[in-house]
Amino acid sequence: MFSSYSIPGKLQWQEEWSIIKSHLLTLMKPSLRLDLLQPRQRLALEFLQREGVEDEALLFLYDQLRDTPMANVLAPLSGLVPVRPWGQEHWPQRLHFVAGPYGAGKTSLAIRMALNLRRVSPDCRICLVNADAARGNGRLLLRHYCELSELAYKEASSTLELVAALNTAERQGFDRILVDLPGMGREGTLARLLADSGLAERCGEDEDSVAVHLALPPHYAGRELHAFLERYRTRHAGSLVWTKLDEAEQYGQIVNVGAASGLPVSSLSFGPGLGSSLVAAKEVLLWRLLFKRELPEPV
Repeated sequence: MFSSYSIPGKLQWQEEWSIIKSHLLTLMKPSLRLDLLQPRQRLALEFLQREGVEDEALLFLYDQLRDTPMANVLAPLSGLVPVRPWGQEHWPQRLHFVAGPYGAGKTSLAIRMALNLRRVSPDCRICLVNADAARGNGRLLLRHYCELSELAYKEASSTLELVAALNTAERQGFDRILVDLPGMGREGTLARLLADSGLAERCGEDEDSVAVHLALPPHYAGRELHAFLERYRTRHAGSLVWTKLDEAEQYGQIVNVGAASGLPVSSLSFGPGLGSSLVAAKEVLLWRLLFKRELPEPV
């Protein structure tokens, strides 16, 4: 999971280390003797390379496969891309923040996650809190689907209103509270937003008191995705939700982001509809998506 940071020079240090690491990988890459692998192993790595999987992940996979001729590439891939399916069993936290950059499908994701919970657990009492109330379209969409699906709906146009809405929702005894957080520009961070709103203290030191789910589409560039990971870094339990899967041509970024963040994939989101277009993540679904470009079946 992510850890928070507050050291002023850390971002500069991270950028410098990224450059150094890139040079090291460039030097190491000629020693990547794919001809030493079994044919099926070599074909798998060559395919992943074409799909945009970065050198660091490829070197890890190569190292895992080189001395084990019978090994399947899926075993080390599972170490790079962990899975923790969305649902009450694996995500027992009462409070869930849905975060992500502008245009990533974050508001639709919040609705889909709530509807998925409701479908699996009809008795689960769910409240959706719109903390991105300044955006009119998202506001109308959330309110409309909450009314249709008999989900509780609250709005918060400021940090003070967000704290008040969460206090009210907790007093009303909802089993799950999902918060659609606003997007942030380059200068903002989720850690700062939680601190400024007082939610950092409210969540306490327990890393598992809340969960943060980061919505990302796989067709963003690698540099942007790494920047988003830094921007939405927190100390709390979290997951990745891959959105807009039907709009992407390749899915190598799923491996890159998993390796860079260590966060598990909780859900896969796709298609224009909202009621049956999110599925809990499973390894088999990820590998079909990655190697066959096969979208999950709607449920």
